[in-house]
Amino acid sequence: MKLYGTPPTRALRVIWLLNELGLEYEMCPVDLLQGENLERDFLALNPAAKVPVLVDGSLVMTESAAIQLYLADKCPEAGLIPEAVEDRAQMYRWIFFLVTEIEQPLWRIARHTFIYPEEKRLPQDVDLARQECVTMLAVLERHMKDREFVVGDRLSVADFNAAYTLDWANEAEMLDGAPRLREYLKAMYSRSTAPPTIAEAFAAMES
Repeated sequence: MKLYGTPPTRALRVIWLLNELGLEYEMCPVDLLQGENLERDFLALNPAAKVPVLVDGSLVMTESAAIQLYLADKCPEAGLIPEAVEDRAQMYRWIFFLVTEIEQPLWRIARHTFIYPEEKRLPQDVDLARQECVTMLAVLERHMKDREFVVGDRLSVADFNAAYTLDWANEAEMLDGAPRLREYLKAMYSRSTAPPTIAEAFAAMES
């Protein structure tokens, strides 16, 4: 397998699943700042010009959460996809919640603070996105109050998706009012399979 992308992007989500499942893969860095995602060869893999992209034989997969689910489905013995249909439904629910209700406002903040050219940035959208994100984090905080895992009584793909997303929220200083999520985040990143945090990935880039 080949994984196209570079930390601290969402490629970290996929790296974590690959590590957790003990799968061998080749890392293919894509320098977004140099526009490598806009080159013809990469666009042939993902016309959306975004990372990560996983190539497994003839299969080309994009969208980090979908890649996570594919990898877990490929290795059912790891038990990262619940057997009971009700638990699988809850896993999908929370993954969709994370990528739409928490990740999207975080992405809006990133775009309007350092990704977009300064003349295209909307400071008012940063404030709105922050408010929306904090509100949705409170929903997850209540859900996790007496839980060890996002779904059921064992790890699932939802946990690895949540950990990266919460690390992003933590970098944006949005977990001050979410003590349970901070504990959960610390526990997830204490796993031996954990990839670098976003902060560690940025530090590695700078060095």
